Amino acid sequence: MSAQDVARYKVAIIGAGFAGLGLAIALLRRGTRDFVIFERGNDVGGTWRDNTYPGAACDVPSNLYSFSFAPNPTWSRSFSPQPEIQAYLRSCAERFGVLDFVRLGHEVALATWVEDHACWELETTGGRVRADVVVSARGPLSEPQVPPLPGLEQFEGAVFHSARWDHDHDLSGERVAVIGTGASAIQFVPEIQPIAGRLHVFQRTPPWVIPRHERRFTRLEHALFRSFPPTQLAARAALYWAREAYVLGFVGPPDRRRRRARIAEAAGRRLLEAQVADPDLRAKLTPRDEMGCKRILLSNDYYRAVTRPNVEVVTDSITEVRAHGIVTEDGMQRPVDTIVLGTGFDIRSPMAATHTIGRRGLTLAEAWAPRLAAYKGMTVSGFPNMFLMVGPNSGLGHTSIVFIIESQIAYILHALDTMASKGYSSVEVRATAQHRWTARIDAQSAQTVWTAGGCRSYYLDEAGRNVAIWPRSSWSYRRLTRRFDIEAYDARRPVTRERPAVPATLGRRTAPADGRVGAAAVDDDPLVAR
Repeated sequence: MSAQDVARYKVAIIGAGFAGLGLAIALLRRGTRDFVIFERGNDVGGTWRDNTYPGAACDVPSNLYSFSFAPNPTWSRSFSPQPEIQAYLRSCAERFGVLDFVRLGHEVALATWVEDHACWELETTGGRVRADVVVSARGPLSEPQVPPLPGLEQFEGAVFHSARWDHDHDLSGERVAVIGTGASAIQFVPEIQPIAGRLHVFQRTPPWVIPRHERRFTRLEHALFRSFPPTQLAARAALYWAREAYVLGFVGPPDRRRRRARIAEAAGRRLLEAQVADPDLRAKLTPRDEMGCKRILLSNDYYRAVTRPNVEVVTDSITEVRAHGIVTEDGMQRPVDTIVLGTGFDIRSPMAATHTIGRRGLTLAEAWAPRLAAYKGMTVSGFPNMFLMVGPNSGLGHTSIVFIIESQIAYILHALDTMASKGYSSVEVRATAQHRWTARIDAQSAQTVWTAGGCRSYYLDEAGRNVAIWPRSSWSYRRLTRRFDIEAYDARRPVTRERPAVPATLGRRTAPADGRVGAAAVDDDPLVAR
């Protein structure tokens, strides 16, 4: 197939979860239709399509965990269950006409920047296409993390990750090992405990668990939300600012952080004391790090579940997995029929990074060695016309990620507008701007619970640097992304070899031969990116 036969789009979006759908809807609402979405799954929804484990639900209030432009008046509960969130995303895709632009079952196997044509070439399972701009909306929670447990491959029972739950496998009466006690396990352990014959919960470090203040929405609330939408928007605003205040307990000097977080920590301790009578088990479940250092978990029934007679909380490290059991460092082997991995996701070395090739043949994985970094969490030097959504240091530990997603959508749209109005064929963040941004992140992270709270979490890389969380308020991120700051980028126009050079006697420099404009270009050119 020749280059002329390859379809070319203005924008290619990879992933049809919250981020990808949100950007697609924004493009359509402004009249842009020259785009495509590649989704490897058989439906839209992303994380909420894939995570169907028993008890799956959101730990952010429903009215906040939705698009600001598409409130859902029919949420059944204050914290939405997985099927409702998936149905909401599907309905948004249908309502705004996005489905016509989605290519389901199309996984992007390779993305390569083509310098001569100032575009990205994408090899997908459905064929090859080109795009002026690529937006990776895969998200950080798309690749399940499988721990390197010695002997796991020789286990003869069933093994599956919580994000790939095997609903055809019956756990009734089985000896089940759950590895991990994070946000997923905290939800599915209470669901499978009553049916399992024996349940071994392997815990590395005890998480902070606080009560889940959940309730059903009333008929009156549903009626108000439908007939007078401002009431739901007001509820959303109140939730936003209440959640935004949580960040005060995560940033600043340790003594100040602890003073601010003492009410939440007290709630966690009261819940543990009220539901776990056995002092030995309570000691195992008592957090040793500062609240917020790892993700704070919400549950009213996890502690009760692990106190049941058929449950054992194991704190000894796993040394080996055998054909029919798991061996821990104390030498004990526990017979097991099924292993469920509640071990989260691989955000530090995503597979797609090795299959994304920028200028000069550099892969994104190579650019991210030894540290994940992206300017404003979205752009990487060496990768023109590529934007990441919920990239490095744009995650949140205290409120809804949808707020960050909508901030990034606004930034990307402004970038597209800037390119169109100025005639730029490509924009690439400068290495100096990216380095300054990363240094700023490191400095701001130093006095936060995520790096100084006494734990190891998926927020940190091997060197202990925060590579996942935005270390300030979400509102401050919104302010920093309200416009596309072209001055941080090298911008290029299409090379026109026929264009005559401007005589040096006119006292101005011409743009470089490669069409790049920026700090090296002339000061009196009104189209130069400053």
